[in-house]
Amino acid sequence: MNLATAAAGQFDAADFFARAGERLAHSPPQVSGDTRLGDHVLNPDFLPTAVPYRDAAVLIPVIARPGGPTVLLTQRTPHLSSHAGQIAFPGGKLEPGDATPAAGALREAEEEIGLDPALVEVLGYLDPYLTGTGYRIVPVVGRVDPGFRLDLNVHEVAEAFEVPLAFLMGPENHRRNSRILLGAPRTFYEVPFEGRYIWGVTAGIIRALYERMYG
Repeated sequence: MNLATAAAGQFDAADFFARAGERLAHSPPQVSGDTRLGDHVLNPDFLPTAVPYRDAAVLIPVIARPGGPTVLLTQRTPHLSSHAGQIAFPGGKLEPGDATPAAGALREAEEEIGLDPALVEVLGYLDPYLTGTGYRIVPVVGRVDPGFRLDLNVHEVAEAFEVPLAFLMGPENHRRNSRILLGAPRTFYEVPFEGRYIWGVTAGIIRALYERMYG
């Protein structure tokens, strides 16, 4: 599937950015263990026992391409100790020097893929997403200047690639699957795309973005 043809006639960048201005939170969300989003939505018993949660943030980088907006994703290297080889948004744990989740997400994106923070306009926040591994992730939506250049940290990121926003925001592409995780059956979203397998937290955040913007 061609990126341009996938998005043509379905999603317009101006419309998406207008919706973002109306529907996203413009201040960092209040964080608590009682968030609406997370692995527990499909698995009510799948909450971590560790308290407090470890705070993290990810950047959802949206690029206004001529053929339609795309979203930048990464594939983690296969030797990492956690989530090796998985597809993810740029991001990671927040550090004490991060003034906001957006600042942390931009810092991590620069460290992981060399994305210049000056080329990212922060559009807003989704609600925090709780993971079964004990993280509380704040998704940050950003508009990326199409003239960006990347410099991948090869120790963490094997590849960066773009997926049409129209595809990711199509609810027909949000499948539910299950497998045994941590000794119990768990249900999760998956969004397969051209031989790539997007699943788990990343797919859950994609679903959350769809529900906020178009649901």
